[in-house]
Amino acid sequence: MKKVLILILSVLFCCGTIVAQEKSDLQKRAEAVDPSKNIASARSLFIHAFNDYYNKGQIHQGVECAVKAAGLYYKENYWKEAFDLLRRADETVNAGKQSAAEKAASHYLVTKERVQMYIKLRKSESAKDQLNTLEALANQANDENIKNDLLYTKAIYYYTFGMNAQGNAVFKEMADKLTATKNYDKVDEVYQTLIANGRKSNNANLVAQSYSNYIAWKDSTDAMKHADEISALKKQIADNEASISEKDSSLTTRQVIIIGLCILAAALAAALVVGGIVLLRFIFLTRKQKKVIKLANESNALKAKFISNISAQLEPTLQKLDSRVPEVKALLDFSSHVQMLSELENATYDSAELEDTPIHPFCEGLMDQIRDKVKNDVTLTVNAQKMSAKIHKEYVSHILLHLLNNAAEYTPEGGTICLEFKKRGPHTHQFLVSDTGAGIPEEKREDVFKPFLEIHDLTAGDGLGLPICKQMALKMNGDLDIDPQFTRGTRFILDLHV
Repeated sequence: MKKVLILILSVLFCCGTIVAQEKSDLQKRAEAVDPSKNIASARSLFIHAFNDYYNKGQIHQGVECAVKAAGLYYKENYWKEAFDLLRRADETVNAGKQSAAEKAASHYLVTKERVQMYIKLRKSESAKDQLNTLEALANQANDENIKNDLLYTKAIYYYTFGMNAQGNAVFKEMADKLTATKNYDKVDEVYQTLIANGRKSNNANLVAQSYSNYIAWKDSTDAMKHADEISALKKQIADNEASISEKDSSLTTRQVIIIGLCILAAALAAALVVGGIVLLRFIFLTRKQKKVIKLANESNALKAKFISNISAQLEPTLQKLDSRVPEVKALLDFSSHVQMLSELENATYDSAELEDTPIHPFCEGLMDQIRDKVKNDVTLTVNAQKMSAKIHKEYVSHILLHLLNNAAEYTPEGGTICLEFKKRGPHTHQFLVSDTGAGIPEEKREDVFKPFLEIHDLTAGDGLGLPICKQMALKMNGDLDIDPQFTRGTRFILDLHV
């Protein structure tokens, strides 16, 4: 019967609660020793491997080595040493940092070895107590492989101590579980081993019970196998029919696609011919337009230079006239504005002229320059953060002063003029000039920044102030525009990008 138990254990499921890790050199050396030739050396190496794994924190692998060493102890009837080593293994599990389920799986290995030792010693009650502990550990570990192994261990216990009915019940439960997962070969192997070893040990009762159970299981399994084979064949036939149907559909689809592609290719060829003709015409027109644009640009440059020259030539003559006469002053201002606009259009912006300027004092200074120009009870407000920003001081001052002067002229008594500064991003900020005057009609807002659109009485203004401001804003990589959302007068927004 002892041989039966040993050989049955050789075909049991391995407990798989811990992910397999690479074995240490000490464990490999221990497993390489043939116990039948040098059992003491193999045992010593397994104990060293157990201690080495424990020091590395690999508790489960250490317990496996301790259990193997204990088996080699009681193989030579060193029972006390075997029990002491198993007790040490339990202590290392308790001291380790594993989860509760991992600890239960490690304790299971130790307790299972004790069950086998008590079975060998024919101590039924002690083996039963350990078996109860083993069942509790299997439930704690909550691992299917361990639960299957528990069924094997129970069957061995029952058959060993003549409790064949209980053994048959446990063995049937185990066989049913494996059969449910269609692991037929494993069940067949266990039954064959059990029968063979019952014969070797001359245990007629074990052979009879095992063979009877095996035949019953074999018959039911053969029926299930045939049903599975028929089901598999039916599925294969259905899959083949579906595959044939799919291929027929695919061939039809491909034919349609091929016809469609041929039609598309013909359409594309026609489109390419038409496109080629259009492209050649476009290239011809583009070349012609480039020449026209080049001539227009050259003409505009000559016009700007001509206007600037006229302004420069008129200035010395105009300077000799009495500038106190309104008409003369208007001509002088117009000549200066024309020259400035021409220079701005042809000038290159130099970012080196940016200055780090304290914004609040800068805005207050500009507002102070128009205080004596506003009507009675007009409120002047500056809303600017106390910070510095890099700006082209000359251009920004010119633009804001022009806007503020316009606001002073058109804001009625009791109105408000406001100068604001807002930082919109790391490199973007705005100056806003708003007033509560009559405002600019919406249809004229786009034209106020365009020069020479209308004929003006120069004594009432030449209409070049805002176009000059617009050019300055563009030269600073910014823009000047009217806020369309502002309805209580007029608000100009000067966007600057540093």
